Amino acid sequence: MDNKKLSPFKYSDDNKRYQTYNYYLKHRFGTKVYKVPLNLSLSCPNRDGSKGTGGCKFCSSALSGEFAGDPAQDIKTQYENIRAVMEKKWQGGLCIPYFQSGSNTYTDIGTLEKMLSTAAALENAVGISIATRADCLDEEKCALMGEYAKRMYFVCELGLQTVHDKTAQALDRCHTYADFLKGCEMLRKYGINICVHIIDGLPGEDHDMMLRTAREIASLDLHMVKIHLLHILKNTPLEKMYKDGEFRALELDEYVNIVADQIELMPENFVIGRITGDGAKSDVVAPLWSLDKFRVINSIDRELCRRGTWQGYMND
Repeated sequence: MDNKKLSPFKYSDDNKRYQTYNYYLKHRFGTKVYKVPLNLSLSCPNRDGSKGTGGCKFCSSALSGEFAGDPAQDIKTQYENIRAVMEKKWQGGLCIPYFQSGSNTYTDIGTLEKMLSTAAALENAVGISIATRADCLDEEKCALMGEYAKRMYFVCELGLQTVHDKTAQALDRCHTYADFLKGCEMLRKYGINICVHIIDGLPGEDHDMMLRTAREIASLDLHMVKIHLLHILKNTPLEKMYKDGEFRALELDEYVNIVADQIELMPENFVIGRITGDGAKSDVVAPLWSLDKFRVINSIDRELCRRGTWQGYMND
């Protein structure tokens, strides 16, 4: 067999050329571990008028919680209902309650404590993951999360999307890269694992700009990075921009090449939590090829194999 087809990457047991989240969790806990997405209907400073209204131009009304639980239910009920479904696929697996929808530290300290204490006590829970924005962190909240990080596997997921402030401003992000770095500094101070989300295909960004975002991220002390494709969703300002011809969606081959380049830049110890994103089929306007998630993932795998490269290749 051509040696190029065999993955030389040491953090892989399924011939992947990057360290998947599944690999990391399986080797850390010795069994299958899956996330259980929760929705507490928490808002965001970019929606309630604190910094802006309407949210980021690409964000759905569900605040990225399309696949999370029912916010009308309490944490325990959401967790049990979703876990019952997942248990059919991964019987006996361990779980990570994942506060997914909205900015989940954008609340008072008492509510945050209740969220975390409830999640930590759930059956089969071995960790907690909480999604938020860097400008929704402060010393008190990071200290609280740090206490849980001492007891169990704990990840704070920060939506950065891009290091380019000009892009962020045009998309009404209402926070800067400097805000993000400040948030990371606080999280590291309290020993909290950091996961960063970036988006490829944002309006106005070319290949070099997307690679600069990857290089900046690769230089930080992080646990995990999630790479997303920009989905143009119905009933968002981004949909109007797209239909008005202000930008175009990436083609599959473009996205595959960008992600392969980004993976090559990432330190080998980073967990690559995602290499494409999910969009509700009924809401995606473009690119429609993204709805075939496995095609996208397999195309990226094949491209790395074709190149004979892997995660961290550019750092060797």
